[in-house]
Amino acid sequence: AALAQHKTGDIVDVLGPLGSGFIIPSRAKRVYVVAGGVGVAPLVFLVSDLHRKHIDLAGYQVFIGGRTQEDLLCSNEFTDLGVAVLTTTDDGSAGDHCLVTHPLDKALDRTLADVIVACGPMNMLACVAGIAEKYKVACQVSIETMMACGMGACLGCAVSSRTETQHYLHACMDGPVFPAEVLKF
Repeated sequence: AALAQHKTGDIVDVLGPLGSGFIIPSRAKRVYVVAGGVGVAPLVFLVSDLHRKHIDLAGYQVFIGGRTQEDLLCSNEFTDLGVAVLTTTDDGSAGDHCLVTHPLDKALDRTLADVIVACGPMNMLACVAGIAEKYKVACQVSIETMMACGMGACLGCAVSSRTETQHYLHACMDGPVFPAEVLKF
């Protein structure tokens, strides 16, 4: 709302970019991309960036889930890049009638991925992390959390950690993309 009040030419003070992004290993040929709701946005940017860098996307598979058909976003952006897309909805209004993690689990059972990247609601990320652990596949998750100060001081973006050295990690400094195995869901 505050940004909408500005006019063209106004000066805006912005802190960013904050945290870290996805890192796709150069050896990764099969990558499963899992998005829930608005969590699709950073994944579109990731895949678009890889496409611009002439990375072969033939082994990429995108799984997009939403509560309803209206929650399925950006599938055309992926198909325009030549990436296969599978959609699911909780209510069955579009795509498969299931959670997005069900076809991910089935896909991994058929063919293991080199890496899984995911962004979406925390419950979905916890399930994706569990599936990745089950199949022993590397997994990176981007958590959706508010970042207030951007310096780790306010603790507004703190998430529980499995690491022995830190009980909490900060999305603004340590994330928002984390290896799934370091987070305590």
